[in-house]
Amino acid sequence: MKQFKRTLITTALPYANGPVHIGHLAGVYVPADIYARYLRLKGEEVLMIGGSDEHGAPITIRAKKEGITPQDIVDRYHYIIKKSFEDFGITFDIYSRTTSKIHHDTASAFFRALYDKGCFIEKTAEQYYDREANQFLADRYITGKCPHCGNESAYGDQCEACGASLNPTDLIHPKSAVSGSVPVMKETRHWYLPLDKWEPFLRRWILEDHTEWKSNVYGQCKSWLDMGLKPRAVSRDLDWGIPVPVEGAEGKVLYVWFDAPVGYISNTKELRPDDWETWWKDPDTRMIHFIGKDNIVFHCIVFPSMLKAEGSYNLPENVPANEFLNLEGDKISTSRNWAVWLHEYLEDMPGKQDVLRYVLTANAPETKDNDFTWKDFQARNNNELVAILGNFVNRALVLTWKYFDGYVPALNELTGCDRQTLQEFAGVKAQIERLLDAFHFRDAQKETMNLARIGNKYLADMEPWKLAKTDMNRVATVLNIALQITANLAIAFEPFLPFSMQKLNGMLRVEPLGWKRLGATDLLPAGRRLNLPELLFEKIDDRTVEAQVQKLLDTKKANEAANYTPKPIGEMIDYDCFAPLDIRVGTVLECVKVPEADKLLQFKIDDGLQKRTIVSGMAACYDPQDLTGKQVCFIANLKPKTLKGILSEGMILSAEGAAGQLTVIMPEKPVKPGSQVK
Repeated sequence: MKQFKRTLITTALPYANGPVHIGHLAGVYVPADIYARYLRLKGEEVLMIGGSDEHGAPITIRAKKEGITPQDIVDRYHYIIKKSFEDFGITFDIYSRTTSKIHHDTASAFFRALYDKGCFIEKTAEQYYDREANQFLADRYITGKCPHCGNESAYGDQCEACGASLNPTDLIHPKSAVSGSVPVMKETRHWYLPLDKWEPFLRRWILEDHTEWKSNVYGQCKSWLDMGLKPRAVSRDLDWGIPVPVEGAEGKVLYVWFDAPVGYISNTKELRPDDWETWWKDPDTRMIHFIGKDNIVFHCIVFPSMLKAEGSYNLPENVPANEFLNLEGDKISTSRNWAVWLHEYLEDMPGKQDVLRYVLTANAPETKDNDFTWKDFQARNNNELVAILGNFVNRALVLTWKYFDGYVPALNELTGCDRQTLQEFAGVKAQIERLLDAFHFRDAQKETMNLARIGNKYLADMEPWKLAKTDMNRVATVLNIALQITANLAIAFEPFLPFSMQKLNGMLRVEPLGWKRLGATDLLPAGRRLNLPELLFEKIDDRTVEAQVQKLLDTKKANEAANYTPKPIGEMIDYDCFAPLDIRVGTVLECVKVPEADKLLQFKIDDGLQKRTIVSGMAACYDPQDLTGKQVCFIANLKPKTLKGILSEGMILSAEGAAGQLTVIMPEKPVKPGSQVK
């Protein structure tokens, strides 16, 4: 395998039409940061490039909804996104944006270079047009029913419910997101990149030369190639974006999927204006794209075809794309607010960036979709970060302070158990490196945690607190080895848990020790004075997790209410059919849950003439004490019926809302019990 002098890491550009969430972090930015930190620790030359994608239809849709300009939207969210990444320790060398002048100039020049070489096809095609708004509709401006899952709110490019990629013409009953009208097809002229021309090259380059790519990436590329590639438009009819730099192209901009990847180039130029070409054109530089699975086609097929057509750029060496992270069993959706937003997480969990980084890496969707749940978040924090890593580090440091006043003790004669432990963690470096080099971050983190397990087992087997009664030389050796393992943990966990390892280095009174020293047994010399120990992690209680789950449940209820459609009106009836119903108002004297019946409440009601019992199925919607003393409407002349052994003498009236939510019908003002409802 070829050895490279330097590595250029690019990360997918998030749309600046909203904040970033845990799906973004798990799929792209934590893996990229782990890899960049790892290479830097090894002393390699690395650039990590990121930025906000600030063009395209989603930006304009958000702006129209809020009644402000697209520039206002991207200005707001670019800074929110950038700060979120900074707060989570994502170590970009530059995080820029596609509305910058240098990007506009670079993207225009790239298009023009391909145009002048005759790399595009110019053709007229039919596209959806909104006659009321007098504009062509970008894919995201068209909504309709998904042909795959039946979701009524699918977009013209993707269904967020099932994840299917779509064309606008795939939608059933399409309508314009601008005016709500039914669009018509109208001819328009665009420029296309003939991907079919580059298909033989792509087949060779991917299917033969890059068989080492992750199976999900390789498989998706093969599927696209086997279906046969077709020309793909590189321009759009929009008034927000980079104008197509060709005469007669007024009202047309570069398609966002042509514009955005060029952002990697422009951001590098902005950061390194004097030697940016070294990072893009020198064959001793390798380029790694970190993306999600929805971007595989653009980074493995479209962008490489663009680079190949231009002729002077390097192609990506690897594209370790991840699948999607779900949330509590449901797909993360920005439009439904079904997400854990990074800026909100830090408000609720201050100082716990590493906990989220750890959990997202442990559940990384590396080859298939995975699920994030708050219960798993709590369990991994309490059972792994606290009980394994934090517990070992704390014991090693506390015992050192207890028996040696905080000084690293000398290493004395070794026993067989000492040698076995030293041998166990001597091979950790090679194993972690092998996994990180193959982009298996989940397994690499797991292997790193095994080093803490080795340390815990060693202390448990040696029991230095018992040895202290008889043999302080043995205690010194045991704690020296425990401290060397601790220092190794500070190196090995630095790419994964940077904030916690900075804290640990402070306790050990060392600067970051460097990756080359991982596995060494002399990292902390005898006689070094340590700082007082602090807890690296703290337990997360049930109440904290329940509050996060409740926040999601509230979101789901709000979504259901917003999307609620009343049932159709029933069959028409004569007044004579309704007249026999005797509907009255009664006062609730008592209300209790029915034993062994989750849905039932038992009411004792004053109906003005007597006290009656009514059993009603609204326990999921009300606590009994909330209804006691209230007045309710009920059918008084309904034949009694026995429910769960209780004779029910009527029916309380309620309105059914979204997801079966019941709201009891009550009079606006107090009335006398027994008053009839007319």
